Amino acid sequence: MALEKFSYDNKIVKMFAIATILWGVVGMLVGLLVAFQFIFPSLNFGIEYTTFGRTRPLHTNAVIFAFVGNGIFAGVYYSLQRLLKARMFSDVLSRINFWGWQFIIVSAAVTLLMGLTTGKEYAELEWPIDILIAGIWVVFGWNMFATILKRRERHLYVAIWFYIATFVTVAVLHIVNSFELPVSFFKSYSVYAGVQDALVQWWYGHNAV
Repeated sequence: MALEKFSYDNKIVKMFAIATILWGVVGMLVGLLVAFQFIFPSLNFGIEYTTFGRTRPLHTNAVIFAFVGNGIFAGVYYSLQRLLKARMFSDVLSRINFWGWQFIIVSAAVTLLMGLTTGKEYAELEWPIDILIAGIWVVFGWNMFATILKRRERHLYVAIWFYIATFVTVAVLHIVNSFELPVSFFKSYSVYAGVQDALVQWWYGHNAV
C-alpha cells in the first residue's frame, strides 16, 4: 500500500490569525476612544468623522466582524483540515475569502466614518457591502463543503456539523435582515417597517452577536 502524502494550508490560517490580532487592536483602541468620549466629549476633536455617532458603530463592527470574524475563519481553516485529514479544496478560494473579507472591513470602516449607514445596530452597512458579505460567505461555504466532500476521514466530527449549521444560520440571518430598497449607491431603506423591522433587526442582532 503506497504511503499518501499531503500538506495542510497553514499559511491561510496564519493570515487570518494575524488579521485577527491587528483588527482586534484597532477595534479595541476605537472602543477606548468611544468610552473616553462619554467623559470627555471634546475627544471628538471637533471633527465629524470622530464623533460618537460614527466611532461607536466603527468599534462594534470592528470587534464583531473584523476581530471575531477573522478569528472564526482562522479557527475553521485550522481545525477543518485536521478533522477531515485533507487540505482545503482550493487555495484560490481561501485567498479570495481572506482578501475579500479584509476589503469588506476596510469598506465598512470608510463608509461608517463618512456617516453612510442604514441606522440598524450591528447591521449598519449599506447594501453594496451587504452583497459583498453574502458573496464572500458563499466562497467560504463553497470551499468548506468541497473540502468535506474530498475528506480522507470518513467520520464527521460534531464540530464540523456546527460549522455547517453556522454557515447556514449566518447566511439566513444576514440575508433576511438585509432586505433593502436601494435609492442610491450609498443609501437604502429596509423593506420592513415599524414593529416588523424591530423584530427582524433584533432577531438578527441577538443571534449574530
